[in-house]
Amino acid sequence: MSEQHIMESAAPAPRILAVANQKGGVGKTTTAINLGTALAAVGERVLIIDLDPQGNASTGLGISRRNNQRSTYHVLMGEASLQDVIVESGIPRLHCAPSTMDLLGAELELAGIDRKTYRLADAISALSLSGHPGRTYSYILVDCPPSLNLLTINSLSAADAILVPLQCEFFALEGLSQLIKTVERVKVTLNPRLTIQGVVLTMFDKRNNLSEQVAEDVRSVLGDKVYQTVIPRNIRISEAPSYGKPVLLYDNACTGSQAYIRLASEVIRREREILKAA
Repeated sequence: MSEQHIMESAAPAPRILAVANQKGGVGKTTTAINLGTALAAVGERVLIIDLDPQGNASTGLGISRRNNQRSTYHVLMGEASLQDVIVESGIPRLHCAPSTMDLLGAELELAGIDRKTYRLADAISALSLSGHPGRTYSYILVDCPPSLNLLTINSLSAADAILVPLQCEFFALEGLSQLIKTVERVKVTLNPRLTIQGVVLTMFDKRNNLSEQVAEDVRSVLGDKVYQTVIPRNIRISEAPSYGKPVLLYDNACTGSQAYIRLASEVIRREREILKAA
């Protein structure tokens, strides 16, 4: 056995973070791909698992969605291993398990399958045990669909923690309370280790009093669960996906890129605190 293989076999298990919010348009996928890129930029090895049938995390990383492509659908159905579907993103240390439209029918197909809520957890466990060179990760980010369906439940069942992007809008807290209840149910019934790693405020507009009020309200309810970093409304963040790039590659100097770099630092710091406390 080579020295490299021994080192990778002994590597610690990756931290699995589900990037989830049942509301659409809150910056969930944007957060997954840009946080993943920022983590990779500081030396972490990152896998993004695209579990959204829309596949925006895949296309946002410049990965084409071919009709015959093996994807996370085939992983959930047991037709392929996670190792089989992972592709390189073109960004050093960042890989992706892409999505295809097949995932639209996955919920119905999973209904009659054994361990239907643990299909993703089992696939990640098999990947961690494979010892495959280049397939050891420090972080796995799961981009969930914008609904609390069986795909999202699979993500929460596999995750160590959930990272919640929250748009600074009037009904933000209402949607968040529903998600927190779901996390508590999953913790009791499926995954006792699940916690909320943090809530990131997105689409923050400092010129808008509502953004300031929402941020204040969320912090008063959740305290230090809310990251200090806020993600601003930024035209560069909006433009980047059309070029198949994370905003950090599209325009590294813009305010959106700098915010995601700061968020990555916060995530790493929190993870180190969790490790110390364990």
